[in-house]
Order: sequence, then structure tokens, then C-alpha cells
Amino acid sequence: MREPLPALKIERLGRHGDGIAAGPVYAPLALPGELVEGDVTGDRMVQPRILRPSINRVRPPCRHFKSCGGCALQHASDAFLETWKADLVRRALAAQGIEAPISGVATSPPQSRRRAVFSGRRTKKGALVGFHARASDLIVEVPDCQLVLPEIAACLPALRELTILGATRKAEVTLTVTWSDAGADVAVDGGKEPDGRLQADLAGLATRFDFARLAWNGEPVVERRRPGQRFDGIPLTPPPGAFLQATQHGETRLQALVRRAVGDVRRAADLFAGCGTFALPLARNAEVHAVEGDAAMLAALDEAWRHAEGLKRITTEPCDLFRRPLLAAELAGYQAVVIDPPRAGAEAQMAEIACAQVPRIAAVSCNPSNFARDARILVDAGYRLDWIEVVDQFRWSAHVELAAQFTLAHIRDTGR
Repeated sequence: MREPLPALKIERLGRHGDGIAAGPVYAPLALPGELVEGDVTGDRMVQPRILRPSINRVRPPCRHFKSCGGCALQHASDAFLETWKADLVRRALAAQGIEAPISGVATSPPQSRRRAVFSGRRTKKGALVGFHARASDLIVEVPDCQLVLPEIAACLPALRELTILGATRKAEVTLTVTWSDAGADVAVDGGKEPDGRLQADLAGLATRFDFARLAWNGEPVVERRRPGQRFDGIPLTPPPGAFLQATQHGETRLQALVRRAVGDVRRAADLFAGCGTFALPLARNAEVHAVEGDAAMLAALDEAWRHAEGLKRITTEPCDLFRRPLLAAELAGYQAVVIDPPRAGAEAQMAEIACAQVPRIAAVSCNPSNFARDARILVDAGYRLDWIEVVDQFRWSAHVELAAQFTLAHIRDTGR
């Protein structure tokens, strides 16, 4: 049952981007300092009305913002969001008793996402393809999305036809589009099991819309051109649907920060290496051992290294670092470690790194709380957190990424 409340002042922004008033009461799309009113169900205000707007409130650049759940914070200024994201990192580290030496925030520009995951559903009249509405299964079409590259937005009519062709009426399909050097690299999951006719129709559609590659339910349908990426200028062809950094801007900044943190070393280990976002650029100056649980991504990395010129040796090791972290004895010979785990962090692996006393650590994280937890392990083992930079590839979202440098406190920092 809803109960009316007097106007409330928003005190802060929660980690998911909702405004929070005393209670707590959560008010979507509200900003700190604003006065809001509305009916409340449980601890959530329903459709809050802004009585006194914040000076940090701006006009959302996308006309779909209120209905689409792809963005949470287009109503806040860039300057506010940069400060807020840096503060999220500070608070997470403060909870672990660690000071956060944040050197800056690097935010990717609008319409720069080179990889996007859309949802598609067949309808009686055709299909819907877009992003989910907030807290809903409803799909909102976003033909002029302000997040993705214009080239990816231009693929939406093709994705709609793919959905009509290969989706069932009972389930959504997931359509991942990555923009490559050769054009659209499309991977569809959740579609019908393809028989010979469907495969032929899919291949024909890929040709008609000039896709570089099309994969269906994890299997390649057609590769008309190699959908290459470049890591610091080094060419590589990732497997279908493979993880890549969300924007070229963010990737370039993270690579520069990792190089800075690693410094001038002869041997480095890259843990959770993916396709080699960091391993390949680092191999210009150091031998690199890349460890990754996904065999297909590791194979792409190995192939790229073998065909590249001027790189030092890269060795690869398939390993699930959550189930079996590299042990301290295995890490003892490395002068630097790069670690870029998923959101869960890498508590067990970080303990082994700390035990090995690897001199330099370049840490990349997409979860400030788990990063802070893992940082405490290093600090307790004698490491110093030298600097952090927030890298905001997921513009207008509550997502926070960062890169940081740790060095043993008794080793002089030669890479700053």
C-alpha cells in the first residue's frame, strides 16, 4: 500500500544511481540536494516529482532516457558524475582503512561504445530490438542511441530481421554487436536451433547487410572478412562475442595506465588476460606470461603474437584462476603482475601475489568494493597504493572502473 510523504531532500546518490533521502527512501532519477515528493511503496518513491532541482541536473541528451534502462544518469552533469565516481572509489577504500590517491577520471565520449548487447523479441507484427526498460522485461527500441557508435546503431534494422528470422515466440534472443576493422561482428544467442535452411537464410542476411562475421548460438555461420581489432596497433581477431573493453578510448587509457604501473621490467604476468588487451602491448618491452580461463580467447592472443612483428615472447596458460590461482612459487620470478579480474575480484589470487612479493602490480577493476577488499590484502603484505585513475567507459551508468599501481613499500618507484 502506498502512503503519502512530505517532500524529502535527497542526501546522496546510491551506488546504483538512485537518489537517497532519510529513511532511507530511494528516489529514481533524483540527485543530491534536490527536494522531491511522491508516493512511497516500501522504501521506494514512485515517480518522484522534482520540486527543487539540483544545479547538477542537465537535460538528458537521449530522447529515450526516461523509458530505456540502458542509461541511469543522463540527467546529471559530467562534472558531477566524475566527482561521484571518484568518491565511490574513495569510500570503498576508506571502509578498508586505505587512502585513495586518485589522480584523475577519464570519461569516454558519447556514441563511442564499440560493443553493445541488445535484446530481441518476436512480436505479432515483426520484432522489437533494443534495451530493457528500467526494472522491466519490456524492450525499448533506441534507433538513435547516444551510447553506441553510429555504425552499431545503423545495424538495428539488420538485428530486427535476424530476430524475425531466428527467434522463437517464447524467448528473447541476445544480440551482441562488436564494431571491428572489417565492420559488424555479430553474435546471436538464444535463437532457434539452425537447420540447413535457417543457416542459408542467416548467411544471406549477413551478406545483404554486409556483416564481417555472424555467429549463432556460439557457432560461426559465416565469416566474410576477418573482424579484426587492434591492441595498441597490434592486430588480433577475437572469437565471436568475446569480451573487449567497451570503448577504444577506455581501452587506450587503460593500456597506458597499465604500462605506467608495470614500468620497465623484463618479465611480467598478465592474469585474466582475455584476448591480450594488456599482454600484447606489454610484449613490446617485456616477456609476458598470459593466463586466462577462456581457451578461445587465449588462442586468439597466441595467434596474434605469432603473427606480430617486434614483440618479445608471450607464453600462454589456460587456467581458471578462481578455482586454481597461480601460487606464490609460480609468481616468484616475475617483476610485475597485471591483474584484471571480473566483478567478483580475485581475493585468493591476490593473496598469492602478496605472498610472492612481486615488486610491481598493475590492478584493473570494475568493482570498487572488491578492489578495496583485495587492496587491503596487498597493503597488509607491505605494498603501497601509489595512484588510482578512474576510467569511465560506461558513460551515464553507475558502473565504475579503475586502474591502480601497487609497489612494495621498500622498492623505489621508477615508473611514475
